[in-house]
Amino acid sequence: MLRILARAAQSEGYEVKSSELHGLAQRGGSVEAHLRFGEKIFSPLVSEGSADLIISLEMQECLKAACFAGPQTTFLSNELLIPIPGQESPTKDEIISQLKEITGNVFVIPAGEICEKELGTGVTAGVYLISFGVLKEIIPLSPEKILEAMKNVLPAKHLEINEKTFELAKNNS
Repeated sequence: MLRILARAAQSEGYEVKSSELHGLAQRGGSVEAHLRFGEKIFSPLVSEGSADLIISLEMQECLKAACFAGPQTTFLSNELLIPIPGQESPTKDEIISQLKEITGNVFVIPAGEICEKELGTGVTAGVYLISFGVLKEIIPLSPEKILEAMKNVLPAKHLEINEKTFELAKNNS
């Protein structure tokens, strides 16, 4: 997702800075990524309370990233809840309620389920979310630049399924 958004922003003439922290991602954990683009960007890191958009593939990840959110932030999350072993996990409604205490801009979409049902794989949920975000003008980039970026950054063997994912988001938006 990050590389697609960064390439699309770059092709629209923005200065782009990004940072990824993989941590335990190799063992199924999360990846924290920051992407900033605009006319003049000095740092890739988003300051606390200043994020315009937080995208997550799992709902609790939105809560984890909420320190970067403010009233102007939009949350865009896949409707997926993975229980944390040994802890009581919040419900979907509890998470949405907590996010809405920060901002009214909360979108929870069953992207993984939609992709699994329509395309036979849920791994393209991230592309579905950014496609939805661009098509709904939550992400200020053109759909054409997102498609162009996918062609430039994705391996050829994965391009077709991701283009289908984009079309699926377009049809459901």
